[in-house]
Amino acid sequence: MGVGLIRNGKGRDGDAANPSGIDVRWGVLGLAALLCACADKSDPPRGIAGADADNGLAVIGRTGCAACHVIPGIDWPRGLAGPSLEGFADSPMIGGQFPNQPDVLVDWLVDAPAMAPATAMPAMPLTEGEARDVAAYLYTLDD
Repeated sequence: MGVGLIRNGKGRDGDAANPSGIDVRWGVLGLAALLCACADKSDPPRGIAGADADNGLAVIGRTGCAACHVIPGIDWPRGLAGPSLEGFADSPMIGGQFPNQPDVLVDWLVDAPAMAPATAMPAMPLTEGEARDVAAYLYTLDD
């Protein structure tokens, strides 16, 4: 009955019109699934309930994040060791490896090496609340 990607030597259901023996319906469904996986994900939900973006900027200044990153709102220093955080809210990835989602970002800000041991970003002396505030600030940085 031509189920799945089955080769039966004669084509689908023994039909000479499909000599490859691959059920075309499944091929079309597979292609549709791949296209859906590549759908625009540029505007995922990124709200952080109870977080204070203004306090996040203060925490960024106090902990020295700008020693490694260019961060809008921080005039000096303007570090180059890490990536610029300009437009961070529009970035789909964190550290080039993880989806840019609030819970992932908070974990990354607190202890990036636990998530990616080879990262150059150190574990930061942040409470979870401070990390949530920093994340809220970073999500204000869109292009």
